[in-house]
Amino acid sequence: MAAYKPVVVQACPKLGEKITQDTLYWRGYKTPVQIKEFGAVNKIDFSPVPPYNYAVTASSRIHIYGRYSQEPIKTFSRFRDAAYCATYRDDGRLLAAGSEGGSISLFDVSGKAPLRQFEGQTKPVHLVGFLSDKYRIFSGGDDYSSKLWDIPSATEIISYSEHTDYVRCGCASKVNADVFITGSYDHTVKLFDARTKSSVMTIEHGHPVESVLLFPSGGLLVSAGGRYVKVWDVLKGGQLLVSLKNHHKTVTCLCLNSSGQRLLSGSLDRHVKIYSTTSYKVVHSFNYATSILSLALSPEDETIVVGMTNGVLNVKHRKPEEKNENSQKKRQPAYRTYVKGRSYMPKQEDFCVSKPVKRVLRKYDKLLRSFQSSKALDAVLEPPIMLHTPEVTVAVMQELHRRGTLRSALAGRDEKQVNLLLTFVARRVIEPRFTPVLVIVADMITDIYQPVVGQSAIVDKQFLKLQQAIGKEIDYQEELLEVLGMMDTLFATFTKKRDTCLEESKSNGVTEIIETNRNY
Repeated sequence: MAAYKPVVVQACPKLGEKITQDTLYWRGYKTPVQIKEFGAVNKIDFSPVPPYNYAVTASSRIHIYGRYSQEPIKTFSRFRDAAYCATYRDDGRLLAAGSEGGSISLFDVSGKAPLRQFEGQTKPVHLVGFLSDKYRIFSGGDDYSSKLWDIPSATEIISYSEHTDYVRCGCASKVNADVFITGSYDHTVKLFDARTKSSVMTIEHGHPVESVLLFPSGGLLVSAGGRYVKVWDVLKGGQLLVSLKNHHKTVTCLCLNSSGQRLLSGSLDRHVKIYSTTSYKVVHSFNYATSILSLALSPEDETIVVGMTNGVLNVKHRKPEEKNENSQKKRQPAYRTYVKGRSYMPKQEDFCVSKPVKRVLRKYDKLLRSFQSSKALDAVLEPPIMLHTPEVTVAVMQELHRRGTLRSALAGRDEKQVNLLLTFVARRVIEPRFTPVLVIVADMITDIYQPVVGQSAIVDKQFLKLQQAIGKEIDYQEELLEVLGMMDTLFATFTKKRDTCLEESKSNGVTEIIETNRNY
């Protein structure tokens, strides 16, 4: 008697994620820490100096967190209404923030009360930042104006009213202490020079601008608005270099890593996309629970902090790299110990003893070997197998059909078992790898249980689902055939045009040769 051959399960290749150096690097961040704030987190800003604390603006408070602390180490709460866009100065000693009432507050990080109050804007201030000389502040608000302030005297230096809608974002140049940029809901990005009375450059983004970012060199500008992230060359008068459309909803925030080689964008579609600044292709992506409003990366790229609309702060830290150069590793056996005797060839006078390999059969194989068809089918209809390895269930069905016992295995089942069978068939019959087998199974189930249709509402519902699934697939196939017919017609037309052009060029060439000969 021949030995039993186990059921062969056809393995289909899975399209996995391509593993790159960027994938390994960004996966190196540990499981996030969740911190609940009092409201939606509208701004996160890291201190540029060690120990790299970060300020979180949410509701009417500004919380200062340590890198690894889950509780705020300091709180600024002297705001009558909502606070916006708390931003550190380059030395990490001062913090400026806007408010719903239109005032701008300047705080000393080591104190509690505001050092200065800047009054002058009539509506909420959503943009506050420091110029690189550290002695001036620029701001933008919902009154459509952008202003420049002097810190020592707390007075207004100059005001610009060129935007025609809310001013919601901006940044300062690190190369030139007089240059700052603002973005507005009027779809424009404007570059201002404090030495002039009007903007020196206007860039049309095409959508309400939510965030702007200037590269450290000052030559490239990134703007985000709508679903687009656009990169502009400032030195060429605001020429568009690339337009990225990788998000499904509005992009709300931008961020650069410390080297400037990776650009991060957060969106209301719950994703953070990471781009290479050389090719501007997405190299990695993070997925979050809810829509993202703010994003920040620590100066040493050790921490990613994301603020969301539900008030949750998501903090990820990089796993520390273990470098124990001084620790002595336990000595392992030499490689030759493992391979000793493997390459030995037996001689003619040697007596070889072969050790039989024990074959472990799975439950369904054991049942098939003992010709228990119905029980073998029951074994592969268990939920873990049907959900995670449906190819095993289909392989057993195919084997039963080959043996001619599939009909008897499907017959004689109660309402619960028929419901399970129909659920699996209706879900998987449209998959091309399973269709040939499951169409036969569906046909047999219909023949066997047709007399009992109408006796069980559950079974009737599953039959209707199966009918709908097959009907949708047939309609889809018909549409595909129509598209293929259209494409064939187009390709045929292109081929005819090309042949006609070639014939004309050949005839023209012959005519030219004849005319040349006549001239001679």
